[in-house]
Amino acid sequence: MRAVQAQLGAERGVRWSSRPWRRSPSAVRLGVRRLVVAGGETAGACVQALGIRQLRIGPQIDPGVPWCHAAERGLHLALKSGNFGKVDFFHRAFAVL
Repeated sequence: MRAVQAQLGAERGVRWSSRPWRRSPSAVRLGVRRLVVAGGETAGACVQALGIRQLRIGPQIDPGVPWCHAAERGLHLALKSGNFGKVDFFHRAFAVL
């Protein structure tokens, strides 16, 4: 997100990131290499938009939610459905990786 905000400015960066399944390929082009995507349908759409075909399961963030690595794209992704993860999930996700 910092890379996006540096390119677009803070306010525009927040608006830009509000639809990650549409914006994820652009974020990757800007240099983002770690994505946390919340919402099952959103996560699926994001993976599809990025053209990811294979994920390697990595370290667990919370029960049922690991970091995954898409080697073909050089990305780490945490794909979290709405009913998984504790209150501090987003903070802890980056601490784990």
